[in-house]
Amino acid sequence: MKEFLVELTTTVPEGTDPSEVDGRRAAEAVRAEELAASGHLVRLWRPVGELRSIGVWRAADEAELHEKVLGTLPLRPWMTSMVTPLEAHPNDPGATGNTT
Repeated sequence: MKEFLVELTTTVPEGTDPSEVDGRRAAEAVRAEELAASGHLVRLWRPVGELRSIGVWRAADEAELHEKVLGTLPLRPWMTSMVTPLEAHPNDPGATGNTT
């Protein structure tokens, strides 16, 4: 699978019933756990004081990422995303197979 840096910003529409927001957030946590277990969600961070997330996600390609991964998030209708495809860097200290 290919890796992608994904920034997600969620904006709840004004006037949305709080119970709907709570339900979607609870479902989002469950779905994130499922995506992590299947190898699609690798890491996820939230910048301090902000309502957005930055994560490393995996999918076969960008189309699959949007349709079958991010598109399955319960909060997706309220999200905007910025996706950056990633590739390995030759100086990555976390790369496997390095023998020094």
